[in-house]
Amino acid sequence: MSDSIFKINQKVVYPSHGVGEIVDVEKQVIGGMELNVYVISFPQDKMMLRVPVSRAEATGLRALVGEDSINDIYSTLQGRARQGNKMWSRRAQEYETKINSGNIIHIAEVVRDLYKNVDSNRSYSERTIYEQALKRLAGELAILEDIKQEDAVDKLVEILKEKSAA
Repeated sequence: MSDSIFKINQKVVYPSHGVGEIVDVEKQVIGGMELNVYVISFPQDKMMLRVPVSRAEATGLRALVGEDSINDIYSTLQGRARQGNKMWSRRAQEYETKINSGNIIHIAEVVRDLYKNVDSNRSYSERTIYEQALKRLAGELAILEDIKQEDAVDKLVEILKEKSAA
């Protein structure tokens, strides 16, 4: 299975599910064809996903970003929130697309743009999208900084609070 670009026990990001771990590379026969597939575990969702090795790149499966990206994430969070003048449904669609792109900076932009003080009256869908992006961002950051995901969430929110207080 030399065509595998990821290794067993490697943490990876699958765009629509966040951080998972490659637990196996197995052969499967699908439609009469033999394929090598990555078996990816997402323990936080109690889910296993199988992605054909040959389609891994096309699906957006990627390694975790490097530690050098941490500063880019923090810079993005400290940047100015972009207030869209489009209807919420259109913005919500754009935010979902950014989250599911798997691009860590795009996810940080969603967190930054949707962050408001906890006391504010956010709509249910806005809060849901914000929490989804925050969870996705914190999941990868937790591994990069070797901290618990809850601590990563706290750290991200603290950065956002400091920015809004300034």
